[in-house]
Amino acid sequence: MQGKTVLVTGGGGSIGSELCKQLAKTQPRKLIVFDQCEFNLYKINAELQRRFPELPRAAVLGDVADPVAVQRAIREQKPEIVFHAAAYKHVPLLQNQVREALHNNLIGTKILAEAAIAAGVARFVLISTDKAVNPTNVMGATKRAAEILCQNLDRQGHTRFTTVRFGNVLDSAGSVVPLFREQIQAGGPVTVTHPDITRYFMTIPEACQLIMQAETIGRGGEVFVLDMGEPVKISYLAEQMIRLSGKRPGTDIKIEYVGLRPGEKLYEELFHEQEQLLPTGHEKLRLAKARIYDSAEWSRQIEGLQQACACRDSAALLADLQRLVPEFECRP
Repeated sequence: MQGKTVLVTGGGGSIGSELCKQLAKTQPRKLIVFDQCEFNLYKINAELQRRFPELPRAAVLGDVADPVAVQRAIREQKPEIVFHAAAYKHVPLLQNQVREALHNNLIGTKILAEAAIAAGVARFVLISTDKAVNPTNVMGATKRAAEILCQNLDRQGHTRFTTVRFGNVLDSAGSVVPLFREQIQAGGPVTVTHPDITRYFMTIPEACQLIMQAETIGRGGEVFVLDMGEPVKISYLAEQMIRLSGKRPGTDIKIEYVGLRPGEKLYEELFHEQEQLLPTGHEKLRLAKARIYDSAEWSRQIEGLQQACACRDSAALLADLQRLVPEFECRP
């Protein structure tokens, strides 16, 4: 990324802010941080100023689903590389807010990607999630649809589109680690949804390093999957955090099982059964062989979905989303 102008959407978030800090170390020509949260944007901009005072940068307040804001930012800042980390990610919150999830995660990606193509941006990296694999929730389905969108767009212009998919990152906003920490400090109980639930975990810095590595080696149209190691039982994580706090699980701090949340899986998958995993030469980075979709038919479907978004018809939107992502099985 040295000598390049780089734009990061969601640059004030958990992944986006760490990505900005790691990108700053590569000495880009300019770093543009784009975020719709004023406070998060202020925080990361202040940190970049403190740590990298010589770095040319811009802090742009805007929503990726606002075409005017997106087009203006790309036209004025002229990025050569876009890292798209902006997304709504909270599974239970999005289950009954289909329109908002689709508008931000899919339509926002479409607006940003098409603006990048129109401006001749060289490379576009979509940050995705393991919840996009065989999705059982609205969030995962919208991210899978965004993956398909970027794969289709890669074949339509000169912009090189790459997707990077991974599981949970430790200590991100809204994750179980800060929640468990707060619950332990309050004296418990620590709430776990199910005794057998597991998740993949990786540190935020490691995930960002691999995202940048994927951008470097990607040629366009790929879905890269990060090697997350072995999945961790959330009950074990809760027990270990209680012990590390100097307390005894079940005695000093109780663990309560509260049931799976809407749309939640017992376990996550990093790739679909039809996606053959291939090596990349980097031990922590795998390539999922992409499935091919009919671009013309898929484009017609997404246009209909945009119209349904304007009408705020949640039932129609859910049906449209299931057509866009056939493996989506929505769970209450």
